[in-house]
Amino acid sequence: MSLSRDKLFALLTLLPSLVLISIFVYGFIGHTFYISLTDWGGAAAYVEGGGFNFIGLKNYRELFTGFLDYRFRQDLVNTFFYLVFVTLGSLGLGLFFAILLDRAPRGEGFFKTLFLYPMSLSFIVTGTIWRWLLTDHGINTLPLFVGLSPLNFNWVSSYEQILQFNWQNLPKMTALLVTAILTIIAIRTWLQGHWKRGFFMAIPVALLVAWIFWDDAFIPKALPFAETHGFNLATVGIIIVAVWQYSGYTMALYLAGLRGIGEDLHEAAKLDGCSEFQFYARVAIPLLKPLTFSAIIILAHISLKMFDLIFALAGPDNAGTSHLSLLMYLKTFRGNQLGKGAAISVVLFIMIALFVISYLIRSYWKGKA
Repeated sequence: MSLSRDKLFALLTLLPSLVLISIFVYGFIGHTFYISLTDWGGAAAYVEGGGFNFIGLKNYRELFTGFLDYRFRQDLVNTFFYLVFVTLGSLGLGLFFAILLDRAPRGEGFFKTLFLYPMSLSFIVTGTIWRWLLTDHGINTLPLFVGLSPLNFNWVSSYEQILQFNWQNLPKMTALLVTAILTIIAIRTWLQGHWKRGFFMAIPVALLVAWIFWDDAFIPKALPFAETHGFNLATVGIIIVAVWQYSGYTMALYLAGLRGIGEDLHEAAKLDGCSEFQFYARVAIPLLKPLTFSAIIILAHISLKMFDLIFALAGPDNAGTSHLSLLMYLKTFRGNQLGKGAAISVVLFIMIALFVISYLIRSYWKGKA
């Protein structure tokens, strides 16, 4: 009886929060998805009684294959590169700082504060400061102090692209990526001794390979015309600033993990003949995998919502540095295309949810282990 009473009390305690979250979080997410299936927009969008029609997935089809939505596709590519380089850069630099501080150098407290301080700044402040630094009278003039010619790089306004690809080939590229992932999983399954499971996983791999390398006529094209996208060099300045701001966060995470390993393990590795490099590469860093996974989830989540830094540093109309969050703002509040803006926000939500859900699944299985 007391157990039932405790459960009832817990339910009543949580009920207000559950109701509020259901309405103001999941209810609004559902409403946004519904708006993305309509043609809401135009001059009468904000007029009382201004109606809209249900059009299904037309907004999504236009975003990914429409002639007029080139910028969405480039912004999607930009967002992907922001995700990759900001995450990897912050992890790598933070781990480097953590290893340096793990040896307890003189002035350790000062360096901790120095590395962590950028994280305490808002993206608006950071963007405003670095906007001055990345002008022609800022970082580009540093070589003059050593007698060299100034740099001539447009940090946030370059029009050059590298790593270009044709958006037409996106279905084939996606199939290649899925094939590679399934192949790796099948090989790992075989190495673990699960031959039957690995064999059944190899069947879709073989089918995908046959489909990919068969006649191109059987492979659908994302667009009826060639459309080139790539890594805009204008995003380099944004990536550098974001890494500068969040490498201190990963440094703090990794330093806490390294200090938690214990000196006994370090001494044992030394007795076994490990150098400092071998200790960190083969002992310490593998033990930090859970921290690395958590840091990837958080950094990916931040990079997928990077609105204010780009707005302050490069402006919302700079197509070279644009991001899906900026495009959603422009489509919705400048262009009055509320249906299409909602569709962009749903795409961004799905990208964020992929990381959050993977983190929740991993946490669930780790808790059951």
